[in-house]
Amino acid sequence: MVGRRRLGRQFGWLWASYAVSAYGSGLGFGALPLIAVLVLHAGPAEVSALSAVGPAVGALIAVPLAPWVEFRRKRPVMIMMDLARFAAMVTIPVAYAFGWLSFVQLLVVSAVVAAAKIAFNAAGGACLKALVRPDDLLVANARFESTNWSSIAVGPPLGGAAIGLFGPVTTVVADALSYLLSALGITAIRGREEAPRTTDKSPVRAGALVDGWRHIMGHPGLRPFYLNQMLVSGLIMATEPLLAVLLLRRLGFPPWQYALAFAAPCLGGLIGSRLARRVVARFGRHWVFRTVGTLRAVWLIGLAFVRPGVVGLVTVIVVELAIIINMSLYSPVLATYRLEHTPRHLVARTLSAWSIGQQASIAILTALAGLLADVTSPRTALTVAGLLILTTPLLLPRQDQTSHEPEVCRSHS
Repeated sequence: MVGRRRLGRQFGWLWASYAVSAYGSGLGFGALPLIAVLVLHAGPAEVSALSAVGPAVGALIAVPLAPWVEFRRKRPVMIMMDLARFAAMVTIPVAYAFGWLSFVQLLVVSAVVAAAKIAFNAAGGACLKALVRPDDLLVANARFESTNWSSIAVGPPLGGAAIGLFGPVTTVVADALSYLLSALGITAIRGREEAPRTTDKSPVRAGALVDGWRHIMGHPGLRPFYLNQMLVSGLIMATEPLLAVLLLRRLGFPPWQYALAFAAPCLGGLIGSRLARRVVARFGRHWVFRTVGTLRAVWLIGLAFVRPGVVGLVTVIVVELAIIINMSLYSPVLATYRLEHTPRHLVARTLSAWSIGQQASIAILTALAGLLADVTSPRTALTVAGLLILTTPLLLPRQDQTSHEPEVCRSHS
């Protein structure tokens, strides 16, 4: 079982750091839009801009950060990104206390946190590859996946209760403090970390900005996975605001049912992530990519048929549960494949390119889905998203594209 495999104390500190920041973010999930509505009385257009523009700008900021992260020791970079996120988030309760809070500040904080998250995850992937044996990468990624989904299941309901009891910036404070605790966890990882070596006189050259994309698009397996992942993630995330409007405004679901519809299925992430290693051992990695990768896509169309009442609530929970179980099984297998097929000197740039592309796709498809819903209806936009995602399995790679020798095995880096 995944939970019984020992990966060492150093991985334990890395995992603990990830867990504390993940649960902090879970508590603060949706906090910025909520503050915009409750404190600044922002309208729908401003809230949509906060959800899309901030992360999109953060992704642009992360582009030049990628080579900078690549050619530095990864643990100091992770600590720096945690401290940057803490500093950005803590400005919100301070400004709120003095009556200085503004919508522009929320946008800036959203962008800074998004950029720092991409840089942190890129450095974290490289750090994980250095700390864990190749045979243990799948187990490690499954643990991160399990932690991520459990934080989403537990954090938002607790965060909502905390806001109701203690005020609108409570969860922002908790989220900010979680980054400080994460930084402390990273400092507890022992062992000397060697500085990355490069033969270039100026490693942060113009071409270094696109080396991650160059590696992805030139790799016969990573390229189709990348294109598939951008569309699948973008279309799934684009349905969230549409479903919120449909459930809360059109169908009259009470807020607690809406929260339950999203929190309860996240427990499926614990199921999928714990099954990942055993499923790969029994059926093979390519079976997971093709079968589970397809199953991620077939359920979304069910959201277009949600009706009022208990039946509608159960429909949403079942659809979301099926999607999350398949996603949580598929994601650690893909993350492991991506690390195995990326040379050490390209890990940070490749992971950054992957995250930036995915974030851009989510922002674009969310905006387009919102426009379609305005012109037609949320149910129509959900139907279109559900039909489009059915085509995404066509982008999954064939077995001959994923069965060749990992890049890391051929690289002397």
